[in-house]
Amino acid sequence: MTLFSKSSKKNKNINDQSGLKSFWTDSLARNQQPDGTALLDHLRTVHQEHTGFTEACASTCRDEAGRNSYEWLAEIVPENESVSVLDLACGSGPLLKILIDRNKKLQLKGVDMCPEELALAKARLPDDAVDLIESKAQDLTSINDSSIDIVLCHWALTLMDPIAPVLNEVRRVLTANGRFAALVDGPMNAAPGYIDVHDLIYGYVQDELPGYGEIDLGDPRIRGTDSLSSLVRETFPEANVTVETSVVSMEGPVTKIAETAAGFFYAAFILPPEIHKKMLSKLSNLLAISKENLNAERQGRFAMPINRLLVVPHLK
Repeated sequence: MTLFSKSSKKNKNINDQSGLKSFWTDSLARNQQPDGTALLDHLRTVHQEHTGFTEACASTCRDEAGRNSYEWLAEIVPENESVSVLDLACGSGPLLKILIDRNKKLQLKGVDMCPEELALAKARLPDDAVDLIESKAQDLTSINDSSIDIVLCHWALTLMDPIAPVLNEVRRVLTANGRFAALVDGPMNAAPGYIDVHDLIYGYVQDELPGYGEIDLGDPRIRGTDSLSSLVRETFPEANVTVETSVVSMEGPVTKIAETAAGFFYAAFILPPEIHKKMLSKLSNLLAISKENLNAERQGRFAMPINRLLVVPHLK
């Protein structure tokens, strides 16, 4: 018996749910603590059935300067220097595409544990422009010690457990002056209305799986600004560690905004179709910023908090 079954589903609508099931959700249903193997199975299942959904969601929301979260993270990389960059948990490759377009001198690697996501990345990137590697973040043995100038991780650090081996591997592959930057969840109260969206979605999910939320995906320390800084300093005690908070948002037809916003929440994927439809209806009402009339569809707005972690060595 193999733990991970291959899925033939590609480019499925991110909110066309059939009530996603995994070893992780089965454990919660039995009031058991899911282990690391169950978490990996759950993440693989989500990305097999909804390949590319992270990009579809994250690329839509932008900050006041017009940047999406990929672009904000990409600013850590110099635009004209020849440096080596690792995109950790690269998914379908949107961050790598931004980096290639900005600087042809970069030596790029992308790592992801999901072959379906890597297939999308390979299809979108120029031939031989990026070395794509199928691997877990806790085991980067295919990458040499002290060989990477910059490690980037977009919205995946939150989902990694155990997290200590990941940070240890990042430290191992970085050069002496190397930098590590990650995009993660920001404080929920930093974005207007975000807590209400979170609570609405989790309310529906917890009706299906009461343990969801009490046991969430990944290491909870990643979700707190102070706890994230403290955690990273355990692995990088000699480095400057900073966490910047920003807010990204999107506006448009409210039904589309609600669908895309729901796609930011892994929890929403477990809802059966009819329950998911009811949740989206309530979410549309919550996000609406205009009233429906005969000539135009209601408009909606969703805002989300993000944090950018940056680890820079003390230079002597």
